[in-house]
Amino acid sequence: MDDDEWLAERFQAERTHLRAVAYRMLGSISEADDAVQQTWLRLSRADSDSIENLGGWLTTVVARVCLNMLRSRTTRREEPFEVHVPDPLVSEVAAIDPEQETLLADSVGLALLVVLDTLEPAERLAFVLHDMFAVPFDDIAAMVGRTPEAARQLASRARRRVQRDAAVPDPDLGRQREVVDAFFAAARHGDFDALVAVLDPEVVLRSDGGGRRTATALIRGAAAVAGQALTFSHLSDFVRPALVNGAAGVVVAPGGRPTSVLGFTVHDGKIVEIDAITDPDRLRRLEVVVPPA
Repeated sequence: MDDDEWLAERFQAERTHLRAVAYRMLGSISEADDAVQQTWLRLSRADSDSIENLGGWLTTVVARVCLNMLRSRTTRREEPFEVHVPDPLVSEVAAIDPEQETLLADSVGLALLVVLDTLEPAERLAFVLHDMFAVPFDDIAAMVGRTPEAARQLASRARRRVQRDAAVPDPDLGRQREVVDAFFAAARHGDFDALVAVLDPEVVLRSDGGGRRTATALIRGAAAVAGQALTFSHLSDFVRPALVNGAAGVVVAPGGRPTSVLGFTVHDGKIVEIDAITDPDRLRRLEVVVPPA
């Protein structure tokens, strides 16, 4: 095995870890893959003989690539009426592939990714690297051009925001599924009171329709979300149970074609957040597979 083959093999062994870092940093599967590819290109051009800790070096590089991408990203959230839902990881209820399992370690639900999207880039990097991957603050400081104490403060601010705003899902996936099934059963039967009963009073529904303004919405409150559910109750027969970022969710697929993915955050037996993607372009890029009925 020559040096290039050895380096490619070592990088491949780290690829899943690097993708997990990038997904948490960016909330985008395609951008995470781009960041990992850029990391490989930098490694292929580097003097690998001088790298003492290849895993640490690669983590540093992919984090810096992601930091630059966050800083330069032109988001759709510049206008207050627009909504962005991070890329979901969708799998069948009965199976989740090993790479997705790695990406989803530490319960990286959509609710957490939504909150991470509200952080400043340096805060997000400090929180993700330190709290999720145990990277020392001395290393993080060098990436963001701050002192270790300042890097610690960045992570602390981010941590407070996450603890305040990111709902923690109930750990029992079976119980999550019961609540989500009850939600769709109530919608199917047009039962407004039953819908309200499974919703937290402060529930939030985010619907990301991409460029389709009529499909983009941010709705708060049990009554308003229940009313929205009744509006789309005619689609209930096309709901297919799925895992969305490891939690109970659904793919809606009339005629076998996915038209939306919904992730649910269930806390204390109530739905506290619903994150929906209805943007057809994103659904195609994500290559969402319709689970069996």
